[in-house]
Amino acid sequence: MSYVLALDQGTTSSRALVFDADGRVAALAQQEFRQIFPQPGWVEHDPEEIWTSQLAVAREALAALPPGAEVAALGLTNQRETTLVWERETGRPVGPAIVWQDRRTADRCAEIKGRGLESLIRKKTGLVLDPYFSGTKLAWILDRVPGVRARAEAGELAFGTVDSWLIWRLTGGAVHATDPSNASRTLLFDLAAGDWSEELLTLFGVPRAMLPAIVPSSGVLGETAPGLFPQPLPIAGVAGDQQAALFGQVCVRPGMAKCTYGTGSFLLLNTGDRPTPSAHGLLTTAAWRIGARTDYALEGSVFIAGALVQWLRDGLGLIGSAAEVETLAASAPDSGGVVLVPAFAGLGAPHWDAQARGTILGLTRGTTGAHLARAALEAIAFQAVEVLQAMEADSGITLGELRVDGGAAANNLLMQIQADLLGVPVVRPRMLETTALGAAYLAGLAVGVWRDTDEIAAHSEVERIFQPALPAAQARTRLARWLQAVERSKGWEETPGSAVSAG
Repeated sequence: MSYVLALDQGTTSSRALVFDADGRVAALAQQEFRQIFPQPGWVEHDPEEIWTSQLAVAREALAALPPGAEVAALGLTNQRETTLVWERETGRPVGPAIVWQDRRTADRCAEIKGRGLESLIRKKTGLVLDPYFSGTKLAWILDRVPGVRARAEAGELAFGTVDSWLIWRLTGGAVHATDPSNASRTLLFDLAAGDWSEELLTLFGVPRAMLPAIVPSSGVLGETAPGLFPQPLPIAGVAGDQQAALFGQVCVRPGMAKCTYGTGSFLLLNTGDRPTPSAHGLLTTAAWRIGARTDYALEGSVFIAGALVQWLRDGLGLIGSAAEVETLAASAPDSGGVVLVPAFAGLGAPHWDAQARGTILGLTRGTTGAHLARAALEAIAFQAVEVLQAMEADSGITLGELRVDGGAAANNLLMQIQADLLGVPVVRPRMLETTALGAAYLAGLAVGVWRDTDEIAAHSEVERIFQPALPAAQARTRLARWLQAVERSKGWEETPGSAVSAG
């Protein structure tokens, strides 16, 4: 039996999964790494920790296979937008990785908007101008780290998102590459042309010599360096984590949508082989490139989802483990009028307000921890509803169902709340590891483990379908209340606090 190794490099941990030809997990290893917060709004990772943790779990997973097991290929999926720069000669990073959650470039984004350039960026990239994306992070490194710009212009430095960093290390520096799904998240990629934009490189002051080559998402791009694993493995699949999850959910036809509940929530709708512009605060992104065909998606990114449950655990001490939130929330019939807007790092789609901050409204003396827990789960679901309604408006598609995955998809109460507020069935697959599975599918397609997407779809199994049970009128009323709370969270950082005189 052939196996495929999938590396899933995430925001808080590195994981490795080995899948068999039936799409089942044969081995799994995971290792967390440090989250670095140098000052408010800044989030960093150590690039060497990303690499060493990913290599360690890959070796651990491979060691768990039966003796003589044949590993046909390696697929890679990764946290997107996180920005790294390293020396071509030594592979040594010039500084920390700036994580997708980092907001340090909000002022730079505002300055570019003030020059009237946002519409140009939007038209070319399909993205909004926000600190979330790689372009302003890379510009910050070039402008603020001493000596980096001169070395970059001399061709000494390489830029990449996490996929490029890992490909570089996996191949011993032989390959500097990315795929369209990751390239389209940088603010430097022209969606229509399918390549880097000279105009945008000039706008952000990025030397083209730093950039990786753009290769298909499914196809052999190189092989692992000798000595890393028992034998060299062809690297045959690469996609950003959310596009990989869309592929892992086999959402390969226009109109199919998924939501991944991770640190944030990420919703993608397959729109076929043509980019669909958004008029409702969504992103137009490359989904994957297989052969000469590129598929596209509409995406809505919600910054805080599973991280909200972590905050209930670590920040408030309401629960001892993330799994306990379901029991606590279920002990209350509703949120008791409490609405929680988790704008800890600003608001993503469809609002895109970097100055919004977390807000809790409706507190009374009768409010309990159970009400807060329930409000937290509702907040995760409300944010998804907003994004999916925007997708329907942009695409003209009426959603028939929502496929779900990610850690929080195991929470039955959250999934029922999601179905109730959305008004369509929520479909949970038996295999929740869809991000890694998508990377494995892309790699396996390239080397013949699977013939086509029809064969892949035959392996997909549904574990449970959550049917909406809340009357539509009630769902609309609750959404309207949520939107009121969202408006009150906006622009908080723009307004200096004003002290009220006691005299």
